[in-house]
Amino acid sequence: MSETASGPFWWRSIGQRLTILLAGIAAVLAILSWWMVTSFAREAAERTQDNVLVASATTIAEALRSEQGTILLELPYSAFAMLDAIGEDRVFYRVAADGKTLTGYDDLIPPSTPERPGDVTVRTIDYRGDQVRTVTVRRTVLAGQQPVPVLVTVAQTRTGVEAIGSGLSRTAAVLSVALFILAVGLGAFAAGNALQPLNSFAQAVTRRGPSDLRPLRRRVPDELSPLLVALNRLMERLGQSIRRSEEFIAEAAHRVRTPLATVRTQAEIALHTVEKDDEKQMLRQIIRAVDESSRSASQLLDHATVSFRADALAQDRIDLAELAARVTEGLQPTAEMKDIALRLDANGPAIVSGDAILLESALRNVLDNSVKYSPAETEVAITLDRLDGSHWRLVVRDHGRGFSASSLPELTQRFKRGGNVDMVVGSGLGLTIAEEVLDAHGGRLELTNPTDGAGACVSLILPAA
Repeated sequence: MSETASGPFWWRSIGQRLTILLAGIAAVLAILSWWMVTSFAREAAERTQDNVLVASATTIAEALRSEQGTILLELPYSAFAMLDAIGEDRVFYRVAADGKTLTGYDDLIPPSTPERPGDVTVRTIDYRGDQVRTVTVRRTVLAGQQPVPVLVTVAQTRTGVEAIGSGLSRTAAVLSVALFILAVGLGAFAAGNALQPLNSFAQAVTRRGPSDLRPLRRRVPDELSPLLVALNRLMERLGQSIRRSEEFIAEAAHRVRTPLATVRTQAEIALHTVEKDDEKQMLRQIIRAVDESSRSASQLLDHATVSFRADALAQDRIDLAELAARVTEGLQPTAEMKDIALRLDANGPAIVSGDAILLESALRNVLDNSVKYSPAETEVAITLDRLDGSHWRLVVRDHGRGFSASSLPELTQRFKRGGNVDMVVGSGLGLTIAEEVLDAHGGRLELTNPTDGAGACVSLILPAA
């Protein structure tokens, strides 16, 4: 049997274990039933032969009579006719009066004889090379005034009885095998049916998203209740651990932003006071590092907010056109610093259901990326249209560097950035935040490179309310 570190192959499956155990029980019961049927069949056949032999010997004994002191016997035909019903076995007999053979086989000597008239003895002996069943009946016959004991012995070979027993044994074996096969099939069905609640339970867990740690509310059999309770407690502990981690990240990001702002202000003041080029270059590098750290802290805070609110997602009615206008207006000063025009083409209402804070964070991160990676004096277009009958699409199109083909599949992973974004401050969390928000709302994020020119195109697709 092939085995691995986890045990035999059948031990790894509860269904297979149940089926094999039930098959083993069915095999034991099948063998037991075959043995019982065979034993009963042989016993019944032997009892039938014994009854016929007793009846035959009794018939012969009743035919004994005495005339003028002589014991006479006229063998009745019926005594031997009834023995033919058992089979084609050979029949032997002996009638002995006071120890002397009146008729039959002289050497047919029973191993034991009845002690009183009317008694019967039944034995199995070896006679002339065959095993025979013998019946001896004792009767007293008056010969004149003298009672004479007479023993009537009738014997028959056991070939017919053995044939009957063998035939019934074969029939019992066929029935036992058929019942075994049926029991195995029913056992497999019963095992599968018994494990269906467990499979349904596993599917309910599998269908959940990676961040769904809500308690499972299901009716399960009593045997699965401890597992359900343990799993819910585990998810509760995991949720608490994740919340503590996110709270720590958010608190750390919040506490880091204030001193970073102070450092940046002091570095800018120093930049305007120094005159040496190498000192100015050093201060510019400090300002760049502070900006990058501040941006990372802000996006870590945004990511923590997404994680918090996605667990208990609000279901408010939100107009995407108003939300896009609000986000665009908020980023207008940043875009004007690079002489980038933000052009909004969004006519409402475009109603979706969800959390306005999260959706605003997703669009702000996408739009902020477009402004950051776009060259000066270009345009970023934000358009809203109906994708199909059940979805709205917000498209942010810029004229910047675009997405590198090699890194496009992994840009939404945490802290992953494209290969063409060197010298641009970034944390690699903006698209991650946007994708997680859209996933929580049942939507999706699509990243493409436009076919009609340079730049990047990011589509935020959400189901309509």
